[in-house]
Amino acid sequence: MNSKHIPVLQPSIGQEEIDAVVEVMRSGWLGLGPKTEQFEQEFAKYAGSRFMVALNSGTAALHLALEVLNIGPGDEVIVPPITFISTVHAVSYVGATPVFADVETDTMNISVQDIERKITNKTKAIIVVHLAGHPCDMDAIQALADSKGIKVIEDAAHACGAEYKGNKIGSSDNLTCFSYHAVKNLTCGEGGGITTNQEWITRKLKEKRWVGISKDTWMRSSSERVYAWQYFVDQVGYKYHMSDMQAAIGIVQLKRLDQLNGRRREVVEHYQEHFKDLSWVELPKEKDYARSSWHLFQVKLQTEDARDRLIGHMKDLNIAPGVHYYPCHLHPCYIHLKAEVPVSNEIWKRIITLPIHPNLTDEDLERVVDCVRSFQP
Repeated sequence: MNSKHIPVLQPSIGQEEIDAVVEVMRSGWLGLGPKTEQFEQEFAKYAGSRFMVALNSGTAALHLALEVLNIGPGDEVIVPPITFISTVHAVSYVGATPVFADVETDTMNISVQDIERKITNKTKAIIVVHLAGHPCDMDAIQALADSKGIKVIEDAAHACGAEYKGNKIGSSDNLTCFSYHAVKNLTCGEGGGITTNQEWITRKLKEKRWVGISKDTWMRSSSERVYAWQYFVDQVGYKYHMSDMQAAIGIVQLKRLDQLNGRRREVVEHYQEHFKDLSWVELPKEKDYARSSWHLFQVKLQTEDARDRLIGHMKDLNIAPGVHYYPCHLHPCYIHLKAEVPVSNEIWKRIITLPIHPNLTDEDLERVVDCVRSFQP
């Protein structure tokens, strides 16, 4: 066995990120402050949005997006089953009911046709997930939602730097939720954010993320003189804000994002070239309207047994694959919803994620290629 372990996902952190955190730690201002504000402004500019509100996780972003749109008990929110559980939990957090719409067979993104089938008079929102970094068919989804008066929230946890029809994900008028978790394309160690083009929503989100306080600590200490101590709580909020230590990492990562995503694309092109003759592997494709950020490289095998044996084969060679994801509607806490999603029920059993991150060397890629090609399906 080769002694070097190849993980399926891994952050790419350099000395510049380390130095940025040290600078914050020496500044004496560690929490929500000037670096967070800088990161918000720079990320909004990158994404083509007017505003970004920085939070402590992508999960918090989804929760606040639903809450600020006044979605709650008695409402239904349409979600895909093949996503990280936070997409669905956020609906439960606000007391609404998740309704599962099936996915497309190729991208595994939410199906517009099945969204239409699942809409009822209780449907208030659709959460679309840009799975693996590949944007959903947003024009079709938006047209359907607009015709029914339904809000769209974009779960872009995988899609930092992705583009839909030449526009960055995060530039639309929808609330778009990002994750800056450890292994995402842009990491803050941990964190999240929401892009929006509306000032009133930005104001509401900033209150909600800081336990409902109308003025955060940085605002009070930097712009007030006599009454810096005073604040008002207009509503119940949460402790969801980002810290300056996280933001400092994010500022550096944002400068590197296009380069990091470029390396991901090189990894993808290498895999596509070396696996194109394997009849037993279905490779992911990019639709004409999409430029993926390639957070994941998911291939489909012909059977569940072949998938599971390939996982074992890779682990024997010290290479870690992944499965993204075990469908949310099959978890014990959501199985009572009895989702009708035949494509998801079948397809998850055949998917496997191959290692994809900017730290992969050419030698690592050759090992992964040799490993997959040596497998007997």
